[in-house]
Formats: sequence, C-alpha cells, structure tokens
Amino acid sequence: MIQKTVHAIQKVKQSLQVKKPWDNVIIFALNILIAIPVFIIAHQNLIDPNWYFQLDQILLFVLILAVIQLVLRLMRTVIIVCIALYLVALVIGSVSGKYGFRSVAEDYQYMIYAMNENPNPQDIIISKLLPFPNKTKIINAVEFENPHVRDFALMATTKDFKGIRGYSNYRTIIQCFAVFKEINSRWNYVSDPKGKDYIAKASESLRYFSGDCDDHSILMAACVKSIGGTPRLIHTGGHIYPEILIGSKADLETINYLIKKVLFVSESKGNQIHYHQDERGQIWLNLDYTATYPGGPFMSEEILGALTFN
Repeated sequence: MIQKTVHAIQKVKQSLQVKKPWDNVIIFALNILIAIPVFIIAHQNLIDPNWYFQLDQILLFVLILAVIQLVLRLMRTVIIVCIALYLVALVIGSVSGKYGFRSVAEDYQYMIYAMNENPNPQDIIISKLLPFPNKTKIINAVEFENPHVRDFALMATTKDFKGIRGYSNYRTIIQCFAVFKEINSRWNYVSDPKGKDYIAKASESLRYFSGDCDDHSILMAACVKSIGGTPRLIHTGGHIYPEILIGSKADLETINYLIKKVLFVSESKGNQIHYHQDERGQIWLNLDYTATYPGGPFMSEEILGALTFN
C-alpha cells in the first residue's frame, strides 16, 4: 500500500515537471512576472533613500529577482501549479476590478517612467514662525461654497480632461488640474492699489480673472476645494501661491506620468515636476500663476508659512 502511494506521488511529480531547457525559461519568465508587482509594492512602502541614479531601486529589484529565482528553482517540480495559481490570481483581480493584469502593467509603466523622469523634491522649510498675512480675510475670501465659484469649477471639469479614462482613483485631482488650466489660461496679473493690500474674494475675481498673486491663490484654492481637492496657500517674503495635495510618493509616480504624458504634454516637455513634501510625507504640487503645468518651478524665496484648507 505504501509503495503504491509513493509510486502515485512520483507519477504526479513527474507529470508536473517541465523538461529542460524549458524549465529554466519558464522559471525566469515567472520570476519576472512575480518580481514586478513585488518590487512595486516594496518600492511604494519602503523609505526612499534617494540614491543617485536610482541605485537603491535597481539593487532592490535585483535582490527580489535573486530571492524569487532561488525559491522557484527549489519549487521547480511544481512550477506548473505556481504558474496556474499566479495567473488565476491575476484573472480574478482583473475580473473583480482589483489588482489584475492591467494594474501590474500600469504600475510598472508609472514606476519606470518616474525613474527616467524623476520629479524634483524641494523640502518645505519654515524657518520663521510668522503669522500668515491677512489670514482672516483670506479664509473668508476662499468662498468654496459660493455657487458661482462652484459653477465655474464644474464648467472647467467639463471643458478640459473630461475624456480621460482609466484613472478613477485620481479623478478629483485630474478635475482640479482642469481648474488650474482654465484659471491660468485666463489670468491677468494686476497690482493692488499703491500702498494697499487689497484682498479680492473668489467670486469677485471670477468677473475679470485679474488681480495679484493673493487674488489668484484665493480663487484657485476656492475652486479646488469646491470640487473635493485639498489646497493650501504658501507665503514667502513677497509672494503667495497655491498648492494642491496629491497624496503619497506612490501617488506621485502616477501623477508625474499623467502630467507629462497625458494632460500637460507640451507645457511640461523637457521640464521636471517640482514638489514639496511636508512633515507627514505628503506631496504638494505648485499651482501658481507663474506655472504652465502643475508642479512647475517654485519661485525661489524663503517659505514663511502655509495655510491649509482641509
């Protein structure tokens, strides 16, 4: 009885074995397929040391390849079962709308693009604890619940980037980028009265899309917040500009790809995405009137304060 059982097990093992050299080919192909999502998950969750030439990411990927290759070679007698289980998991993920074939391909695409077109981090360092200028007036001027402000923001979302498909997780950010494009394409810089600091409400700036930097920032923040985005205003020595929260470093890879390859291709061509990373690791992109695309260069002035509209 024992001999029959052992014989049956050996027959099963033989039926699952792949003949040389195809076993090595299949193991390597399976290694690549498994290593990509594992690397993406590890890359998104580990602390980024920001080594030169992305050496940390290259070494991480090589290490994952080596470990998976070793494990697969030890499991080569059941390689067919491993392939089947992996493919079934991806099929289930694709059908259920979760992590499937398309997700693996897209994440890999964003990651590789971000490694080639690496965004440029700029730490937000507030060296002086100064009160935000005209804080109460600015908060009152950011009329995100004003129906005219929201109507304008809704119009912008139907005019630009409405046909973008496949980025449901970033729909609100894409719509905020549409608002950015609409405001900045119309904005006309006009100085305040001499010797006065005039604070225009968002609904007031909608009439002529004119004013100085704080008027532009107020209108941008109001429109972004009115459609679900999270804006904040940055105060420097002689300037105020708006930023938008886009999320984590993992989100930055997708947003970087979206800006440079889908939404602002001509405006961002040959340029880097600049961003601030706050003390919680959250990423903020510049929406200033001086920028032609989200994440354009910052004005090189010392940051004195930030006013966030959660």
